[in-house]
Amino acid sequence: MERKTINDTISVSGQISIDDIALLKADGIKTVICNRPDNEDPGQIDYATIEQACKDNGIDFYFMPVTSGNVTLSDGDNFANILENASQPIHAYCRSGTRCTTLWGLAQLKAGTEKNTILQQAAQAGYDLSKIMQ
Repeated sequence: MERKTINDTISVSGQISIDDIALLKADGIKTVICNRPDNEDPGQIDYATIEQACKDNGIDFYFMPVTSGNVTLSDGDNFANILENASQPIHAYCRSGTRCTTLWGLAQLKAGTEKNTILQQAAQAGYDLSKIMQ
């Protein structure tokens, strides 16, 4: 897992494995969010397997699948609701972390965070959100 920290409350990555759950727990992660639909790629670990591993390790889990390239404002609102209710710190995953970062950015806009702050935090994690923040 190549984990990228956006800020002190959230990190993102591509697909995680069962072994990654223990690493996330050791790093203090309290919640995992899956933004990846099942069967997106052959051999991908399904969300239910990851969810059970999280539960076994005392980590909360949310499944909010979003199709790559089809992130909507409504998806951002749903992600914002999860962020408001989830225990922090949070780790979100999808195929590459881009969807998760996009959803986080939309949630931050809804919360009133300035665009430049969102762009800067995303960029520090290696993600360019400038096209969605126009």
